[in-house]
Parts: sequence; C-alpha cells; structure tokens
Amino acid sequence: MTTPSDWHNITLQIPFASNKHATYAKQAIEVDAELQPQAVKRTLEVDDNVLIATFSTLTIRLARLTTNAFLENVDLVVRTLEAFAEKAESRPA
Repeated sequence: MTTPSDWHNITLQIPFASNKHATYAKQAIEVDAELQPQAVKRTLEVDDNVLIATFSTLTIRLARLTTNAFLENVDLVVRTLEAFAEKAESRPA
C-alpha cells in the first residue's frame, strides 16, 4: 500500500499573456482525464495570468510522462491562442 510520502510531486507554473488566456488553457486541458487516475493525480488552477499544474505520481517515470504530455498540451494551446485569439476577440459579438 502506498502512502502520500511515496508519491512524487511536481508543480509547474505557466505564465500567459492574460488571465483569460490562462483560463482558456485550463479549460482546454482539464477536459482530458488522466489515463491512470490511481497512479496520477492532477490539479489545475489559475492565479492571475498563471496556469498552475500540480501532479502527484507513484513513479518517477509517470512524473516524466505526465509532465511531458501536459507541456505538449500547453504548447498546442499557446499556438492556438497565437493563431486565433486576437482575431476571435476583435470580432463583433
């Protein structure tokens, strides 16, 4: 049986241009559940313009894989915001 001290904890802070963009990123990423919820715990929150991701994993390997997948998702969100956010925000409602 594992105890909380057996878990590996990682916190990533990703700054965005605005609170709105950080919130978009959180909303886009949080819809995908962790594939191994018994072995990986994830929390996402936004503080001002910073997306804060906290991971707890049972193994170092899972910590690396989870962090890598998260950063790939962040990269996709950032590239999407760069391509479309300004155009979408300038459109009349």
